[in-house]
Formats: sequence, C-alpha cells, structure tokens
Amino acid sequence: MFLQWISLEKENVSAFYLFQGTMRCFHFHHGEKKGEARTSKSASVRSSSNSLSMDTEMGRSVSEANSTNVSSEISGESFGRPPFAMFQKPNNLRVFSFPELKVCTKNFSRSCMIGEGGFGAVYRGSIRSSEDSNAKIDVAIKQLGRRGLQGHKEWVTEVNVLGVVDHPNLVKLIGYCAEDDERGIQRLLIYEYMPNRSVEDHLSIKSSAPLSWAMRLRIARDAARGLAYLHEEMEFQIIFRDFKTSNILLDEHWNAKLSDFGLARQGPSEGLSHVSTAVVGTIGYAAPEYIQTGRLTSKSDVWSYGVVLYELITGRRPLDRNRPKNEQKLLEWIRPYLSDSKKFRMILDPRIEGQYSLKSVQKLATVANRCLVRQAKVRPKMSEVLQMVDQIVEATAAGHPELPMKKPTTASAETESKESKLKRRIEESKIAERGRLLWRSWRPKTLKSC
Repeated sequence: MFLQWISLEKENVSAFYLFQGTMRCFHFHHGEKKGEARTSKSASVRSSSNSLSMDTEMGRSVSEANSTNVSSEISGESFGRPPFAMFQKPNNLRVFSFPELKVCTKNFSRSCMIGEGGFGAVYRGSIRSSEDSNAKIDVAIKQLGRRGLQGHKEWVTEVNVLGVVDHPNLVKLIGYCAEDDERGIQRLLIYEYMPNRSVEDHLSIKSSAPLSWAMRLRIARDAARGLAYLHEEMEFQIIFRDFKTSNILLDEHWNAKLSDFGLARQGPSEGLSHVSTAVVGTIGYAAPEYIQTGRLTSKSDVWSYGVVLYELITGRRPLDRNRPKNEQKLLEWIRPYLSDSKKFRMILDPRIEGQYSLKSVQKLATVANRCLVRQAKVRPKMSEVLQMVDQIVEATAAGHPELPMKKPTTASAETESKESKLKRRIEESKIAERGRLLWRSWRPKTLKSC
C-alpha cells in the first residue's frame, strides 16, 4: 500500500499522522507554534465519564454541568516533543476495512451499542480469529465521532500506546481502521471485549451485583500491576494521566485491566524531573501539584490510585453532587473517620458488611494515605505500592475472590437492610454532631488532600 501523509485541519489546528498499510507506528506531531493554544474535545469509551479539563489556577472553578471530556492541550506541550516520540517498535495490529466493521456491528446498529461519549460510540461485534479462521471472537469497536476531528489525537495516542505494550492487566488492542469515504475519514479501534463492564459500574448504588471485598482487593492488585508496568517495566515510561474506576474494565474471569489511553503521555526524558503539559483529567482524581503547575510525573498516577482505593473501600465517587454538601467530596468526607477504628467502620461500603476483615481494610487505607501525601516526591512508586497491596492480599488469605454478590430479594433480608441503614444514619448523625466543633482544627496525620 502506498505511504500516505494525511493532513487534517480544523480551527487552525493541524494534526499529522503517518498511515501505512503495514501500520508499524503512528507518529503524531503538533503543527502549531509555541505559545499558541488549541482545544480539542475527547471522551472515554464509558458513557458515564465525567472528565473535564482543569485550569491550572487553583482559584478558578470548573463547570460541573458538562459531562463531556475536554482536553485542552498547549501547543508547546513538552517543549514541542511529540507525546510518544520514542515509539518505534513494530506491532501486530490487524488492519480492518470499514465495510467489514459495518457488517459485524449490523451497520453500527444501536442494538449493538455498549457505550457512548464525546469521543463517539462503542459497539459490540464479532470478528474472525487470527489464529483460527473458523472461529469468531467478540470485540469492542470504538468509533471516532463522524463530525470533525474530535478525539483524533486520543485515537492516535491509543494506537501508539496499546500497539506496543503487552501486559495481562492492560486491555488488548486488536486492530484499527482508518479509511476515507464519502462521509470523511473513518477512524476506529478494535479491542478485546470485556463482558463484566467497568469497576465504576459495580461500585454504583444501582448495581445489582456489588463487588465482594476479596474482589476489590484483587482489583486493587491488578490495577497496581498495570500501572507499575507502565511506569517502571518498559524501555520508556508511560504516565496514564486518567486513572479512574471507569477506566478499569473486568474480563470474563473478573481480571481487572486498564483501558482508555487517550490522555496517556510519555514520561520525562532522562535528566528531566517532569513533563510540562496542559492540565487534563477527571475532577476528583488529578493530583494537586499537577492541577497547580501542569507538571506531570508518574506520582500523579499514584495519587489517582490512592483515590481509587478509597472508592473501593467506601463505594463512593470522589465527587458526588447528589450527596449532602459535607459528603460530596470523598477525601474531605473520610477525614474525621480515619483516626478512630470505631469511626472508621462508618466509611466502609455497607454492601460488603460482614464479609471483610477490618484489619485488611485499614491496611489498604494506609496504602491509600501514602499515595495521597501532598508532597509528590514522598509518595511511593507503583512497584512499592504493588508490594504493599500484595502483602495485604496474602495476609487476608482471600484465596480465589468471590464473584460479585447479588442483592438480597427476600422480605426478611430487605427488612434487615432497612434496619441496618437506619442504625447507620443515626450513628452518623451522632458522630457528625460530636465532631462539628472539632472539624476545622482537625487534620489527619497521614492524609493530605487539596
């Protein structure tokens, strides 16, 4: 196939990528001059994503009404260096034609749609296995929005990252499609299908199958393995930059895998301490020093990992505007409960009541606190975090993790649940009343948050 350079321009934005039939590698270059700003919209494959770009000034508020990912990239990002300049490895990605993807998704029927966001839509389909032509495998097909260049850079980044990484705790990219037809350039990514959805789905109060404590420990370990691989086990470092529960997917065996690498960045070059970028990510997960300065390091991912640990412990989102005002920000809500073991029980997800070891939960909270230290340099590396989580899993003697639990359906179970919730609310109100006068002066010794 002929070597082609495709130039794409919109609103004074130029993006170039190298497209070749053998698809050895994508190279993405910024076309704008240093100092000129540009804005592009993107979204993860999860329709429930709530990512927003965050202004680097701490005092500036971010609109919470818009639930679409918005990444605002500064043209001089990383001093003009392409996000993945070192990605020169060949890959084994399959090249799909647009017509064959139309067939396997029933012409991109809504009946096959499993997710939708600002990036576009995600469909479930079946393709022929590359190992056995008579066998078919289920896949997830992410299609870039047909209008304009929304998500183009994230699409290129995902090919760059997932085309060269190989780890059991990272979602596998099977192939891609990039074709020009009467409607414009069609850009799609084809992933392995993850039937058990995201961790966020199972932590939701709407979930009929909440995750058991043993399963949550396994997810914590799997996610740590994935991040440790990206940070420390490759020839070059990759910073995930958008680590959150909606980007942790579960396969048919309930193994956790990191997904959606559209905002990932190559780590700092040798001799440099950080990468200077525009501030992008998701409210509630981004590290405070990154929000303030735009200086990105692997320790930014470590902070996000700490937030996710508390999500697993509490079953709550890092930011939930549907809760009472004093409970909307997760890291602020948990503060009064951390220093007292009796109070600590009050932050645990009530759906795992009676099937966890309090000691193991407290140990995991200690790991989370170390990840959430305000001074980035003091935070542990992900390999150290993984070692700590491994010790907790082994000490808990969880064995094979239990599958998610089904909600009780009997009348007695429902009555018991109501009584438990009432008792919990009464106890919470008592603790809140006793702690109200001490709140302003109290600060935890091990946890600092923005």
